[in-house]
Amino acid sequence: MSSNDDKTAKDNNASLSTTLSADWRQLVQRIIKAEMSKRGTKYQDLSDRLAHIGIHQSADNLRNKVNKGIMGADLLLQIMYVLNMRRIERDDIIDIFADLGCPLE
Repeated sequence: MSSNDDKTAKDNNASLSTTLSADWRQLVQRIIKAEMSKRGTKYQDLSDRLAHIGIHQSADNLRNKVNKGIMGADLLLQIMYVLNMRRIERDDIIDIFADLGCPLE
């Protein structure tokens, strides 16, 4: 395989990886927004709930992180805790990916 073929393969893999990362970020966004909606929770409410457990995030900061679907695992778990989420079901993840047009299975 030539060096051009190697570069093309690496570029294709990087592009696929970026697409998959964006899909996972969209999954995080949808899950959190759905849970907030079920509970009638606004971003300021979420900020207040997090502050109650010692986590200080402004409503605007939370909105940005949720809308981008980018946050640390610790913040995701803290949000799940303050929203009283019991679990994220594997089947829900599969369904969301299917809705996004990129089935996992």
